[in-house]
Amino acid sequence: MSVSLLDVVGPVMIGPSSSHTAGAAKLAKTARLIYNGQFDRVEFGLGGSFAQTYRGHFTDYALVAGALGMSEDDENLSRSFDLAKEQGISFRFYPRDIQSEYENTARITFYNGDTPFYVEGASLGGGRILVTSINGLACEVSATTPTVIVQQRDVAGVVSDVSTILAQNGINIGIMKVGRDTRGGTAYCIIECDEIIDPAVSAELRKVKNVLNVTIVNIKAE
Repeated sequence: MSVSLLDVVGPVMIGPSSSHTAGAAKLAKTARLIYNGQFDRVEFGLGGSFAQTYRGHFTDYALVAGALGMSEDDENLSRSFDLAKEQGISFRFYPRDIQSEYENTARITFYNGDTPFYVEGASLGGGRILVTSINGLACEVSATTPTVIVQQRDVAGVVSDVSTILAQNGINIGIMKVGRDTRGGTAYCIIECDEIIDPAVSAELRKVKNVLNVTIVNIKAE
């Protein structure tokens, strides 16, 4: 059996818990990267044990810190409430019944005025996370490598065109997952890559026929 050092000693983080603190911060930071926009309010719907213990385990501070773009090992994590207020960003926490096989779950909703955008996911332990929904679109994003999320019409040729553009830009595909809501409806393609994706590549992908949206999550490979 292969066991990594991370499995033994855990991630570099501000405590007290890798699941409730480090995982929460990383989940919210990933949600912020996926949203990639301006916001003046953020709400955290908490499910499972997050809803029961978020105050005692520092989960609330970690979630706000991540939403501000801070990493789980940022020494200012404990000041996240004050930093959010200084930036004019309001926040609140509320219990939410999130259907998931995982124990620590959250729906993170960003608001630009009255326009919401939400990301749903879970903290898996050891600082690992999984994004399971982006604005209602079911997905699986682990946020361990640079990731391209393509939303598209379910027609032939889109995945091939996207893959060609990545190859032409010297970006190697590690893992690709595809799915769709209904046949001929909306589909998605989640591509985990070995290299950071340049914004120019994102612009190219958006020009592909039948591509509806492109989200880039530029997290360095762990």
